[in-house]
Amino acid sequence: MNSRERILGRVRRALADVPRNDAPYERAVPRDYVREHGDRGAEQTVELLAENLADYRALVHRTDAGGLAALIAGLLDKRGATSVLVPPGLDEAWLAATGVTRVADRAESTPGELDRVDSVVTACAVAIAETGTLVLDGSPDQGRRRITLVPDHHICVVRVPDQVVSSVPRGLERLAPARPLTWISGPSATSDIELDRVEGVHGPRTLEVVLVRQGRIEST
Repeated sequence: MNSRERILGRVRRALADVPRNDAPYERAVPRDYVREHGDRGAEQTVELLAENLADYRALVHRTDAGGLAALIAGLLDKRGATSVLVPPGLDEAWLAATGVTRVADRAESTPGELDRVDSVVTACAVAIAETGTLVLDGSPDQGRRRITLVPDHHICVVRVPDQVVSSVPRGLERLAPARPLTWISGPSATSDIELDRVEGVHGPRTLEVVLVRQGRIEST
């Protein structure tokens, strides 16, 4: 008997007196926990997202659809970026105001090549207000997971209020679990035992979030 057989044998013995339940998993496991906290409207939820993003040291900007291209161009220029990674499905209008060299998201790109790119611009799948979290799911306007982990500067565009939810359970309702989900709460950061903060270890050192919607909103 090998180790696998011994472990499975112990599991079978432990479950020997447990009644068989053929109910599907989603019905067998009760989910009666609170799905969101408080009673916030759409505007309040967006404000909470902005507050928590800033608390995580993300740089938050606001604009409308008409001002988005100019804002992104300004952020790339302020950064001094000479190249920008572009997912295949990104709206071309978002980069219409910048002349920065565009680098395509290619499967054959090496980590070294990605590291030499100055910035990356993506959309997101959903933004969670209570935790200040952006979730990317690998859709065409977000690209492969690695393009948002290797470059040092990430600009992420969130459509508000449509893509903003109040809580993690509400966010999960919108996500497909089989997709490659990347959860981002602020720029990459870690601390050692003496609590010295180091940024850029597991992802970009600088995260800029653009909250874009119809109607004029002042940039911050």
